[in-house]
Amino acid sequence: MKKEKALVWFRRDLRDHDHAALSAALAGAQQVYCAFVFDTEILDALPARRDRRVHFIRESLVELDAALRARGGGLIIRHGRATEEIAALAKELGVSAVFANRDYEPAAKRRDASVAESLLAEGIGFQAFKDQAVFDGNEVLTQAGHPFSVFTPYKNAWLKRLTAADCVEWPCHGQLADCDLTGIPSLAEIGFETSDLETLGIRPGMSGARALWEEFRHGRIERYGALRDFPAVKGVSYLSVHLRFGTIGIRELVRTALIARDTTWLNELIWRDFYFMILDHFPHVVGSAFKPAYDAVRWDDWPDGLAAWKEGRTGYPLVDAAMRQLNHSGWMHNRLRMIVASFLSKDLGIDWRLGERYFADQLNDFDLSANNGGWQWAASTGCDAQPYFRIFNPVTQSERFDPEGKFIRRYVPELAKVANKYIHAPWQMGRLEQENIGVVIGRDYPAPIVDHASAREKTLARYAILKN
Repeated sequence: MKKEKALVWFRRDLRDHDHAALSAALAGAQQVYCAFVFDTEILDALPARRDRRVHFIRESLVELDAALRARGGGLIIRHGRATEEIAALAKELGVSAVFANRDYEPAAKRRDASVAESLLAEGIGFQAFKDQAVFDGNEVLTQAGHPFSVFTPYKNAWLKRLTAADCVEWPCHGQLADCDLTGIPSLAEIGFETSDLETLGIRPGMSGARALWEEFRHGRIERYGALRDFPAVKGVSYLSVHLRFGTIGIRELVRTALIARDTTWLNELIWRDFYFMILDHFPHVVGSAFKPAYDAVRWDDWPDGLAAWKEGRTGYPLVDAAMRQLNHSGWMHNRLRMIVASFLSKDLGIDWRLGERYFADQLNDFDLSANNGGWQWAASTGCDAQPYFRIFNPVTQSERFDPEGKFIRRYVPELAKVANKYIHAPWQMGRLEQENIGVVIGRDYPAPIVDHASAREKTLARYAILKN
């Protein structure tokens, strides 16, 4: 007979179904409590008090709390250092163990180790479960027993290991323990301001995730491979922020991709596991190149260039449109993430870490593993990265993926009257044509901040140090 009390610590898994830690607690304890900590060690480090991610979390917690209350429980909320609050709450409730889902970020692993140590001192256990990844730890290794550093063989091993059982959702049935609940604090109570989530049409919580997922899987998943690279087209799932905060589980997505036989969508989900694995096994990637030799690359110190890139005024329309999309909405299309990252590191010659940091501040779906992996891929410093001599041409990328300039015109409206012929490189218009349409380059829209061909030669020379 179950007698123990357990505490489930929610973090980046804000749902009450298909939840590994909650499932294990309900199966093993008679009384199960649920908690979330607004961790001041994380919140205090954020650059602004108006942060869409905090707003998204807060609204998702409201929905999660309601779902848990319907089952007799609810969320116990604490605001403070998680390393202190969880141990104190566990002791107060008299639980025998704290259940949580694993996090692979170095800081999170240190936090969990500290919490486990504090709990152990009180005779309380700490159990961590695989939940946000399909495979983690040492589940997918090379034949020599080492972590992979190249995606394709990792993907093949991942697929070979996958069984139907890996896609089964965790059952989370049962009553939760009744306890004193104070409700979800307002943003103001934790020191933050309301953001523009509603204006942007971003719907938090499990219901928001479900609405996007149903729309994608019933209407667009079959066309994902054909449409995913075109930012002016509604071709992607837009689920990244929900995957980031766990308002939807990974297993249902993988199972659906397998049923739909959509290998392109499935590959993206496997990339997610791959980057989790890299961060878990190679934590030095935080702040350093995956390939240590690439730390010898000498980057340019160019504050004005960095500012122009951030603000979307480089003179390259697709780059500028992408950055303005990010600044406006906190989201950027994946193809554009690759283009602007390549542009910063290989056209402007600026350290990829500065771009990575800016994305970390701006992205609603910021995830350290994917953000770091993507930036190192573009800068050719990471695992399975694009070779340094392969450099995106921002004009040809624009011509290929926004051929009619629809995306450009949406986010760079000063170019609205530019003909398709010149929309990707408006500086090629003659002065008279510029005057006729009221778009004078250098006055109404910036001239290119660099010449791509010259920048490419500089980049090849910059990376040549690696041959010596």
